[in-house]
Amino acid sequence: MATTKHTIVALVEDKPGVLNRVASLFRRRGFNIEGITVGRSELPHLSRTTIVVDGTSAMVEQVRKQLDKVIDVIKVSDITEADIVARELALIKVNATSSTRSEIIQIVDVFRANIVDVAPDSVTIEVTGDEEKITSLLDLVRGFGIKEVSRTGRIAMTRG
Repeated sequence: MATTKHTIVALVEDKPGVLNRVASLFRRRGFNIEGITVGRSELPHLSRTTIVVDGTSAMVEQVRKQLDKVIDVIKVSDITEADIVARELALIKVNATSSTRSEIIQIVDVFRANIVDVAPDSVTIEVTGDEEKITSLLDLVRGFGIKEVSRTGRIAMTRG
């Protein structure tokens, strides 16, 4: 059976230890979590957790069912096959000199990204989009020298 990237969204209680219980369930099953993001939801005292894992549909479905049984988990959905909006945020600190700064700015403009910090020897770029957009920007600025990268991982919800 072929493995694919699955996006699972869980609405969970906003309490200490919940993230650990959710992540441990995947760990016990031998899944490598490629991305996990957690943030407040539109409902008070509930957080939305987006988990990206690689596995077969049957394996992911089994873990999804087990997540449903965790006391602090309110709702779990595998939205892999759904029509979704998915985004990621990245901050990229790139080496920059006075001679390379304008070239970096042009690349940033093409990607509709923003420069959020300028230092004498670097610029920090903020970019939002799908994973491919962020990877493409990283590939283009790699030649200048990347000092640091911080990526949020995927956040997603169904359309409509």
